[in-house]
Amino acid sequence: MRTIGLAADHAGFELKEFAKRWLETKGYAIKDFGTHSTESCDYSDYGHALAFSVESGECAFGIAVCGSGEGIGMTVNKHQGIRAALCWKPEIARLARQHNDANILVLPGRFISQEETVPVLEAFFDSEFEGGRHLRRIKKIPLFPRP
Repeated sequence: MRTIGLAADHAGFELKEFAKRWLETKGYAIKDFGTHSTESCDYSDYGHALAFSVESGECAFGIAVCGSGEGIGMTVNKHQGIRAALCWKPEIARLARQHNDANILVLPGRFISQEETVPVLEAFFDSEFEGGRHLRRIKKIPLFPRP
């Protein structure tokens, strides 16, 4: 069973909780890095914890949510082993996995409904990295490329 990490700030809390319930119904193990309320907080505190867990392999994938998705996305993408993709349509989520081997799905909590989120989650978690020419490209992403 793959463990999925979740992180959000106050603006993304409700959508994170919705995504958590959806993942649980699909049988995924969950590690919730917070936040745990709608009280104002800083997305970076939770985003870094999520990114470290995905980098280390503790979590296979992650979901990060803030109001626009931009701040928490910028935060997690500071980590060398993270390829986070801001997705609001299933096609974007599918391509992020297939072409970019995205390992964190970033959602814009204030701009996507729960109903719109389900197909995005399905596309992200049902898609596989295609490898091939895409592998060459993603190896060039880290500041210090791996051999």
